Amino acid sequence: MVTQLALPLPGLEGDMAPSAPVDFLSAQQPRVLDLFAGAGGLSQGFQQAGFEIVGASDIDPDACATFALNFPEAQAICGDIRLPEVHERIVESGQGVDVVVGGPPCQAFSQVRNHSRIIDDPRNSLYREFVKTVGELRPLAFVMENVPGMAQMGVLEQVKEDLELSGAYNVRPNLLDAADFGVPQARKRLVFVGLRSDLGETPPLFKGTEATLHLALVRQGKGKYAVETRRDEVRAAALLKALEDPDNTTVVSASQALSDLWNLKAGRREEVMPIGEMKEAESEYQRLMRKQLEDKIWNVSVPRINSDTVTRLKGIPAGGNHRDLTEALTARYISGEKWGPSTDSGKLGRAHFYAYRRLHPGVWAWTLNTKADSAYHYRMPRALSVREFARLQSFPDHFVFTTDPRRGPLPGRIDGGQAHSRYRQVGNAVPPLLAEEIAQRVKTLIDAGREQSVQTVAPSSSEKKPARPAAAGA
Repeated sequence: MVTQLALPLPGLEGDMAPSAPVDFLSAQQPRVLDLFAGAGGLSQGFQQAGFEIVGASDIDPDACATFALNFPEAQAICGDIRLPEVHERIVESGQGVDVVVGGPPCQAFSQVRNHSRIIDDPRNSLYREFVKTVGELRPLAFVMENVPGMAQMGVLEQVKEDLELSGAYNVRPNLLDAADFGVPQARKRLVFVGLRSDLGETPPLFKGTEATLHLALVRQGKGKYAVETRRDEVRAAALLKALEDPDNTTVVSASQALSDLWNLKAGRREEVMPIGEMKEAESEYQRLMRKQLEDKIWNVSVPRINSDTVTRLKGIPAGGNHRDLTEALTARYISGEKWGPSTDSGKLGRAHFYAYRRLHPGVWAWTLNTKADSAYHYRMPRALSVREFARLQSFPDHFVFTTDPRRGPLPGRIDGGQAHSRYRQVGNAVPPLLAEEIAQRVKTLIDAGREQSVQTVAPSSSEKKPARPAAAGA
């Protein structure tokens, strides 16, 4: 039986005011609405933790296509959440959800110095939409993730206060690094977890392994890199041992994530590969990623690469970057083949340097961005496929990245073509394993709140039940 409690939430006025009672005790499988969902990293993690994804919204039609493909039972709403008709559809799809999640863009951090609230800044209208939607739907909990820069002095306090909705929610921010939660990539995110005050629970504090504090890839000289321990040597030694163990998924290296895809070649055009062509899984992480994979693996095409880049990559060791290039390899053109913009100096420009970086097999990757050349393979002189990006983000292999089949400009579409869109979708996502850790803690707390509400709301067996009306004519 579902019990509805029409509890007033203090301090909500105008467009922040909730419109209807919400189910305090919902279905056994808690339900999630994902705002600014992108491809669905948060949704994938919450689904893995046992949540039902009922709806999502995003403005990018390519990301919406990926979400719809991977969450066919959910309602994918594509459009600008600021438009009344789109907002109405989102709120309708989210009626009765237990959790709202999302990562709204929030840009105007500097305005706090001028004593104005960031929620009032026009550049933060998407952030305001998230707060507004939470106020309207009144979920038991919400999770909002954002860039670490939001943690700067003044901003954090404002955001926490906004999300508390005048005492309706208890909110706690956490600054998390995905590599501390079994993701083979260093990726810091600021995560706000809010629990409805009437649950009587305190939002969680996350810790993780703290591997990023105790281990680091260090340049010991030109062409020489190694993983070194720091801080608490006993703790660091244990973490290093875990990192080197292929059967341990608490701390995962790039090779433990990618080594079974070694046979992908630069310039590969095929997007799909039979799983029989893959190497046997060489780590527990790879086995975890392959779960639910059927007969094919997708997103395995690899960008082409020019001969100059190959030559430079061969001169950079695993874990290295442009600082390891010899003087000859810093020439703008090595083979004589002209490609890309030239430079007046005849040398590589500063803009080129970020691209010449090779992963190290013995440690997690650095933070991926939205471009294919943000990381090169530690063994082969090539860029990574979208699938390898997805592995480093902890998306399972059955998760397929796609694009809207319509060609040309579309509202919300970012220029760059299909391949770039898929890299961007992965690079912008929240790592599902990090999301799963958050989801498990949230689920535990809302379950505890439900249990408490049952004890409070349900009549005890000793209470006298009202007499049943007599049948007509008795």
